[in-house]
Amino acid sequence: MVLSQPLFQTLVSAIKDISPHDFDIQSIVPVSGGDINRAYRIQTPSAAYFIKINDVPDANRMFLAESSGLALMRNVRGVRAPRTFTIGQAHGEAFLLMEWLAISNDGRNRDPAQELLGHMVARLHRHSSHCYGLDYDNFIGKLPQSNTVTMDWTTFFIRQRLQKQLDIAGHDIVDARLRKQFERLFDRLDSLYPSEPPSLLHGDLWGGNYLITDPGQPVLIDPAVYYGNREVDIAMTMLFGGFSDRFYAAYQEAYPLQPGWKDRIDLWNLYPLLVHLNLFGISYRGAVQRNLKKYV
Repeated sequence: MVLSQPLFQTLVSAIKDISPHDFDIQSIVPVSGGDINRAYRIQTPSAAYFIKINDVPDANRMFLAESSGLALMRNVRGVRAPRTFTIGQAHGEAFLLMEWLAISNDGRNRDPAQELLGHMVARLHRHSSHCYGLDYDNFIGKLPQSNTVTMDWTTFFIRQRLQKQLDIAGHDIVDARLRKQFERLFDRLDSLYPSEPPSLLHGDLWGGNYLITDPGQPVLIDPAVYYGNREVDIAMTMLFGGFSDRFYAAYQEAYPLQPGWKDRIDLWNLYPLLVHLNLFGISYRGAVQRNLKKYV
C-alpha cells in the first residue's frame, strides 16, 4: 500500500465527510509535490483529489498556514488558488487534502497564460492593509517565517526577514564580516526605495509556485503570504526564471511599478537567497555577498 494503513483509513473518513457518496478510493498515484512533501493524486468514483503528506514535527502547522494562505489569496477577486478540504493527522503523519487541478504544461509559457498571470498577481498586490506583516506566522519552505505586524516596511524587512535568517545561519555560514555588511545595509535601507503601500504578497513567487490549468488559467500555489512591498514578489520572479516578458508587461499595464524598481531586484532577493542559504547550504553564500555588495 502506498499509504500507511492508519493514514489510509483516516483519509477514507475525511473524504466521506466531504462527499458522503465517495466511500471508495480507487487509486493513489504519486505525483510531483516539491522538495518538502510527498504528494499523490487520489481518485474516487466521483472526484479526484490532491494530497500532501509530511511527518516532520511542524507538518500540521505548515499545512494549516498553507491552507490559510490559499484562502486569503482566494478571497481576492480574480485570484485563483486551489481549494483545500481538510487537514488531518494519523500516527505522526500530517496531510493536506486539496482539489485536483488538471495541468497544461504546453500552455505554461504561452503569452495568453502569462498575460493572465501578470494581471492576477497585480490584482493580488492591489489588495492592501494598514500595516506590514500578518496576524499569524507561517513558513517559507520548511523554515518558520515571522510576520509580526509592523507599521513601516524598513523595520519589518530588517527584523522579520533579513535578521531572522541571519539568526538562523551559523557563524560558519555567515561570518562576522558579512554580518557587518548587513548592519551597514540596515543603516541605509530606508533611503534605497520609494514608499509603497502594503500589498498582499504571495511571498514565495518563483516559477514552481504557479500552475496553468488545461483551460489556460493560472493558479497560485504554495504561498508564504504576508503584507509587504510588492517589489519583493516581482524580484523573486526573476531569481530563478519561469516568467515571460509578457507576464511583466501585463503586470505593468495593470499596476505599474515605481521608477527604478529593476535597481532594487537584488536588494529584495537578499531574503530568498538567505532562505536558500539556510535550507541548502553554503553554495548560496556567494550570491548573497554579490547582492549585498551593490547596496553597501
